Order: sequence, then structure tokens, then C-alpha cells
Amino acid sequence: MAMLLEDIVRSVELWLNLIKKPQPYVDPSLDPVLLVPGIAGSILKAVDKDNGDKEERVWVRILAADYTCRTKLWSRFDPQTGRSVTLDPKTNIVVPDDRYGLHAIDVLDPDMIIGRDCVYYFHDMIVEMIKWGFQEGKTLFGFGYDFRQSNRLPETLECLAKKLESVYKASGGKKINIISHSMGGLLVKCFMSLHSDIFEKYVKNWIAIAAPFRGAPGFVTSTFLNGMSFVEGWEQNFFISKWSMHQLLIECPSIYELMACPHFHWQHVPVLEIWREKKDNDGNSQIILESYPPEESIQVFKDALSSNTVVYDEEDLPLPFNFDILKWADETQNVLSRAKVPPGVKFYNIYGINLETPHSVCYGSSEVPVTDLPELRICEPKYISVNGDGTVPAESAKADGLNAEARVGVPGEHRGILSDHHLFRILKHWLKADSDPFYNPMNDYVILPTAVEMERHKENGFQFTSLKEEWEIISEEQDDHDNMVTRKPFVSSICVSQTGDDRSSPAEACATVTVHPHGEGKQHVELNALSVSIDA
Repeated sequence: MAMLLEDIVRSVELWLNLIKKPQPYVDPSLDPVLLVPGIAGSILKAVDKDNGDKEERVWVRILAADYTCRTKLWSRFDPQTGRSVTLDPKTNIVVPDDRYGLHAIDVLDPDMIIGRDCVYYFHDMIVEMIKWGFQEGKTLFGFGYDFRQSNRLPETLECLAKKLESVYKASGGKKINIISHSMGGLLVKCFMSLHSDIFEKYVKNWIAIAAPFRGAPGFVTSTFLNGMSFVEGWEQNFFISKWSMHQLLIECPSIYELMACPHFHWQHVPVLEIWREKKDNDGNSQIILESYPPEESIQVFKDALSSNTVVYDEEDLPLPFNFDILKWADETQNVLSRAKVPPGVKFYNIYGINLETPHSVCYGSSEVPVTDLPELRICEPKYISVNGDGTVPAESAKADGLNAEARVGVPGEHRGILSDHHLFRILKHWLKADSDPFYNPMNDYVILPTAVEMERHKENGFQFTSLKEEWEIISEEQDDHDNMVTRKPFVSSICVSQTGDDRSSPAEACATVTVHPHGEGKQHVELNALSVSIDA
């Protein structure tokens, strides 16, 4: 009986060991990382000015999302301070700093269950980096901010300076790796331009991902005229309406700072095209296609938004195109153009490729022309696209104007790239969280195993083992599709043998490797191998 009890105790102890949550792997040799999100990439909370304990999440949320946006997030630009001030005089907008800043940039609506991945921001990257040995509060931190504001707002830059200092101290005096995404790259670049001494003191490497260094022309043009949706598909029905976002963003300096850089030499200048119906001197109607480059598009924005108003607290508020913000954004462009990477800091640029990305925007058609410019607010835009990540053209993201250690294109969608394992492989290497000294992101490729089959059988005193394995190799190099179709598979073979001795039997193995080119940087690899040995 005692033996049975002892067996039960041992079984329970074994079970407890199996279900005990494993301790996360921590690599103390890693340098700290600070994650900086882009536009709409930080949780925002509204705090009552009279009662600081009364707060509610206003970005992102499902229940009453549209109403909360209109009452708590709508704002007006103050040209004296450069801030967008919330219309509600009793509310302050703050960014939570829980989990060392990571909570605000992880899952933007922690309460969401169904379709939760649509509100992931840095979530997958945080999970992956913890697997590499990073530790929250020691080597992994986040910096959320009010994305409505300018990327050079002194208040935001002061907070970033304090964050860099606190990360530096928390990690024991180690210099920091900054990883920015999207507009976060403009924020970091503004900080580097205006506070290069602080940047040099605390920063070791800066890795910019999908940064709109020269703007996001198609995205911004349609945003000014039609608004934007934070998510696509059925999930957008639960979020802020496109119209409410439109009214919010018209007063956001950050959006104006994403306009196409007017001094950049675009391969194809982004334009705003409008099919118009006009009458000649004889009163005859003509349908013409008008085309406006970036600087001339501003007049169209002015005319289209001239009668734009919202009702707030039973009062009509005009919200036209804001020329005070445009003036502020022009100075931001000057700040960005003066930025240089300080000595001792390394800069890396990762940009998204292989997706059709809005570049120029067209309204109306020859059959249904636009008769009045305010109509543009209810017109459906059509896009002329270029290569990019679906939001930022690759041409803009590559043109950082800085001394870069490397610039690497990664196939992926603008926000989805933050969950891409190809990206993770590159980051792991640059952060020195791997042990592969031969890996080079500049000629990077990813190998994905797709199938494995193995069989063994014995016959006439011999043992036969056959193996078939397949992989997909995805590389950065994008070969011409027509050439790949006509290119023949590459076949190679190898044989190895082993002479027998007292401890092992003679054996021989032969293998054939076939590489099938598929285009778009993809190759399918098949391995067929057979080994024969004397059955001992």
C-alpha cells in the first residue's frame, strides 16, 4: 500500500512539473530595445481634469467608439503652441505607461476577443522578442504617444528624451536599440534632428520599419478628402466611422506631415486627378481630366473642404483645410531635412514591397464627372498604384536621406509586416539575438519546410530508408516572371558511403535535389534520398 501511495505522490509531482508555467528565457547580454509605433498605434485614454481617477479608453474601443471619438478625441489646432487641443475642456488625453510602455502599443483593444488580431500592433513582435531572451522592463520597452500631434511637438520630444534616459538606467547603462514603425520613424528623425546630443548619448542603433520618409501621397490625399478606416473588412463596422475619423484627422498636424514631400524627385510625381464637366464660351459642356501635382492639390483641398462643418455641443464648428497646420508641417519638413545620424549610431531601414500602393488619386470618370469640388467628400477614389506596402510607397520609405548601414525590402503589408517572420529574422540578426555569424539580411531568404515523408523496410538482409522532403525558399530578389516560367528546374545529386567495421555495417546513400523556380522570389525545393545498409 505504501508503495502505491508513493507512486501516486510521484505521479502528482510529475504532473505538477508538467503543468508548471516555464520560466521565460532571459539573455542578460542583450542591449535594450525601445519600440515606437506609428499613427493610431498607441492606446489613448481620456482623463477627467477634475477627477484624475476617472478615465476611459478612447482609442481603440468597440462599444460607443464613434460617439467617444466625437466627444473626447475631436480637437482644434492651436497655432501658438502647435498642439491639437481636445474640444472637451474637461478632458486630458494621456497614454498609459503600464508594462514599461508596452501595454499601450501591444494590443490596442485588450477587451476585444473575436477578430482580436485586427487590433494587434507590436503584439507579435513583443512575443517573439521575449522568446529571444528580451525581458520587459530590463531590455524591452515601449513609447506610446498622442498620434494626433505633430512629430516635432516639444512636449512629445521631451517625453521621448525622458524615456530614453529611463531605459538607459533600467538596463544598467546600456545604449538602446530603437525600432520604429511607420510615422514613428518621422518622430524619431525629428528627435534626432533637434536633440542629436541626447540621441547620441543613449542610442546605439535605430531600425526604421515602413517609414514614410517622403510621405504617403495616395493615403493622405484620400484621407483629407474622404477620411480613413483603421481596419478593413467586417471589423470596421465596430470602430470609428470613416466620417468621424475624417473630422478628427483634418485637425491633426501628424497627417499634414505625411503629405508628399514637394522637394523630393519622385520617379513619377504623385498627382490628384479629377474628371470635371466645364462649359466653354459657347455654353457647350466639355469633359476634361484635370491633374494637380502635390503643391497645386492644396487649392483643391481648400475648395473641397470649404463648407466642411461638424456639430459639437450643439454648435456648428467649421473644419476647413487648415493652413496654419500646413505652415507648421512645412517647418517639420525643414527639421526632417536637417537630420543626420550622429557618430557612433547605426541606422537601418526596412521597407515594405510587393503590394499595390496608392500613389496618385483620381475622382470621377468621363461618364460621371465631378461638377462641384465639395462633392469629392462623398466620391469614391480610384488609385494609381506603385510598389510598396499598401500604404507607403517603397520609393518614399527608401529615401530616408540618412547614412544607412543597410536598406532591405521585405514583402509585406504596412501594419502586417510587424508580424512577419522574415522581418523577425532580420531584426534578430541586427539585435545580435542570434548565433549565426554568416547570415546576411542584404541577400536574405527564408526557408519554409512544407512536407516530410520517410519510409523504412527490410528485404533480403538489407535495410532500405527512403526520405522525401520539400521546402519553399522565399528570397528578396524578385526575378522576372516570364523568365522564371521558361527557366528549367535545377537538378543535383550526391552520394556518400560508409565502410563497415566492428561497430557498424557498410552503408550507402544517394540523394537528388531539384529546385523549381516559381517567380516572385520563390523557389520550391525537393529532396529525394535513399540509403541502403546491411541489416545487422
